[in-house]
Amino acid sequence: ICLSANGNDNKKFKADDKVDGAPSRVLHIRKLPGEVTETEVIALGLPFGKVTNILMLKGKNQAFLELATEEAAITMVNYYSAVTPHLRNQPIYIQYSNHKELKTDNTLNQRAQAVLQAVTAVQATNAPISGTTVSESAVTPAQSPVLRIIIDNMYYPVTLDVLHQIFSKFGAVLKIITFTKNNQFQALLQYGDPVNAQQAKLALDGQNIYNACCTLRIDFSKLVNLNVKYNNDKSRDYTRPDLPSGDGQPALDPAIAAAFAKETSLLAVPGALSPLAIPNAAAAAAAAAAGRVGMPGVSAGGNTVLLVSNLNEEMVTPQSLFTLFGVYGDVQRVKILYNKKDSALIQMADGNQSQLAMSHLNGQKMYGKIIRVTLSKHQTVQLPREGLDDQGLTKDFGNSPLHRFKKPGSKNFQNIFPPSATLHLSNIPPSVAEEDLRTLFANTGGTVKAFKFFQDHKMALLQMSTVEEAIQALIDLHNYNLGENHHLRVSFSKSTI
Repeated sequence: ICLSANGNDNKKFKADDKVDGAPSRVLHIRKLPGEVTETEVIALGLPFGKVTNILMLKGKNQAFLELATEEAAITMVNYYSAVTPHLRNQPIYIQYSNHKELKTDNTLNQRAQAVLQAVTAVQATNAPISGTTVSESAVTPAQSPVLRIIIDNMYYPVTLDVLHQIFSKFGAVLKIITFTKNNQFQALLQYGDPVNAQQAKLALDGQNIYNACCTLRIDFSKLVNLNVKYNNDKSRDYTRPDLPSGDGQPALDPAIAAAFAKETSLLAVPGALSPLAIPNAAAAAAAAAAGRVGMPGVSAGGNTVLLVSNLNEEMVTPQSLFTLFGVYGDVQRVKILYNKKDSALIQMADGNQSQLAMSHLNGQKMYGKIIRVTLSKHQTVQLPREGLDDQGLTKDFGNSPLHRFKKPGSKNFQNIFPPSATLHLSNIPPSVAEEDLRTLFANTGGTVKAFKFFQDHKMALLQMSTVEEAIQALIDLHNYNLGENHHLRVSFSKSTI
């Protein structure tokens, strides 16, 4: 069949393939996000084998991907039937096509072919690709077998073992070194071959390890070889099991590690089954292990005090900081610094909460100023001495009834999202109408762009025109008394209206 790539394809080429069709090395991919590129679709297939052809049906948000062998296609379909694949944070669907091969019209499908050649050239050799004019997504050749990995939004701790598990899908991982730099968890990871590094970067850059958090940012390192001195929880050379553990940490005995993973599989980490499909047990083991090895600022006993600077000193109060930071954890105490009123110390209930608040709120705008959030070197926030008036700059919220995370397993743990223009409202009494809520939120100084009640009218989504306006509205209206003994609950939503 001759196919064209511009969406009005040949009549025979109907995109109605069966999920349970007979295996074929051609896969039919549906529900692609609109702006997705050929490279991203090819990357889905790379871990499973050579990709030999691709056809994007842009108008239909679909694509056909041809792998070199039927075995590779079967492995890929089986893998993605257990783990929903995501592109740009949207789930997509993969099934066998009725076609046994793709015969594409090369003139129309030229860009896809060029991208494919670029990727294949990188897979086949490490030679630079010359003569390709595909600017958008021709993959640059892999220079180094070493990747530098930074993890953003680190809600759950990520350990060396978790990284090994994820990156091993793309080839043998020889060495890993982990460290914290600028308050960010980073790692260097070495493969035996730059091609593996290239494939891992292509497939994993920008992916989340767990739902909506722990985002991988991956670059090639300038180093081409890592020098690992110790095998422990921070660094590992898999080619040399004989290395000492150094710095007084016992090397992990594999038997103990296995038993440890089993024992912690009962700790389900909320909502942690994710695009990269690390089962809950591994997530829990990772979280527990980090608690045990004490990764800086992440373990439950880690640093609970945050330093917030560049605050708007005319506007900020302990109460407003309590409300905003309370979205990410139970704020115990807030102290605005007496001789530097644009800075404050905030004590959270545990190290995970302070990490979470830091990753979500650093760089956000509060009262018109971009705030900076870092870990403080203080272990606690001191309250003023009895009888000393500190002008209300320090407040103890230890017994506040407004803590969101007191109850273990509370739904609030699963609804932690970065600040967004869309707010989730709940606890709305029956007598309050859409108009009342629109007026209430408009009075916080922003513009209400959209509103939608849920079925039962007890909850709603409300969209402000900017994230900054939504932050302001949340500070002003969380716990607002709507009458009939109903206090409005406001949080950030991951949905849009």
